[in-house]
Amino acid sequence: MSTDRRGPGPDHDDARLAAPTRLLVRRPGPQELHPGRTHRRRRALELALALAVPLLLVLVWQLAAARSWIDARIYPAPSTILADGWDRARAGELWPDVAATLRRVLAGYLLGTVSGYLLGLLMGSLRLVRAALEPLLDALYVVPKLALLPVFLNMFGLGEGPQIALVAATVFFFVWISTMAAVLAVPAGHRDAGRVFGASHWQMFRHVLLPASLPAVLVGARIAAGVAVLVIVASEQIAATDGLGHLVFDARALFQNDVMFVGIVCVAVLGVLFSELVRLAGRLLTPWAPRDRGRTRT
Repeated sequence: MSTDRRGPGPDHDDARLAAPTRLLVRRPGPQELHPGRTHRRRRALELALALAVPLLLVLVWQLAAARSWIDARIYPAPSTILADGWDRARAGELWPDVAATLRRVLAGYLLGTVSGYLLGLLMGSLRLVRAALEPLLDALYVVPKLALLPVFLNMFGLGEGPQIALVAATVFFFVWISTMAAVLAVPAGHRDAGRVFGASHWQMFRHVLLPASLPAVLVGARIAAGVAVLVIVASEQIAATDGLGHLVFDARALFQNDVMFVGIVCVAVLGVLFSELVRLAGRLLTPWAPRDRGRTRT
């Protein structure tokens, strides 16, 4: 019994060559043909969605209050909140509280950012310093910062000191962690290149560590900006006689819910503006870094 085993021969080669060949052609789309126009349309759509969602929620809230679906005494209509806020602003009753909160936030944020960045840079650059301080700072980081308010009251007494110290302590840990992690994440090849070219310590920081770590540092600073507003409002509810936090807490105690919501709205606006200001500063300081929220350069 014999079997016929045919390997690849001329007939098989001819059949393979005669098979049709498909050519895949990709035509450029609108993004490739008109990148600027596509980017503007995408940004317009994103802006429309960003405005439409909160506006829809406000309209639903207004309708619910008007139709008595909710108790307007507890949840005043947005129109009532807006009218009361406008009246208080025109009478000059709102601005002192806004100024007090803003003053404390800026002072504490500046102190916490500078100290956190310097220590994070030092610990990220020197291994022995990191080994000596990191366990202690990790233990302090997990302590709720509001729990430190009595300590700061004993240290600084009543007044601006405890609020500013509490904000500074909160911001410090966010900036310290992001800075140390960013410095440690700088590729070793960057450092080696600097050493090969004979860079000094200052040149190594200026041309290697700073450009490579600054985008991540600014992300931590932006997160800290929002947290700073939250902390100062909570602090003002406990140990302050003015500020937006005191306004909200005092209005709730007096059952002035419209005034309470005016303070809450002011806190929200202040937090958004402060966070966006830090983000804008980050974009100006690091033009080489990728933009957040999926934004791309055109």
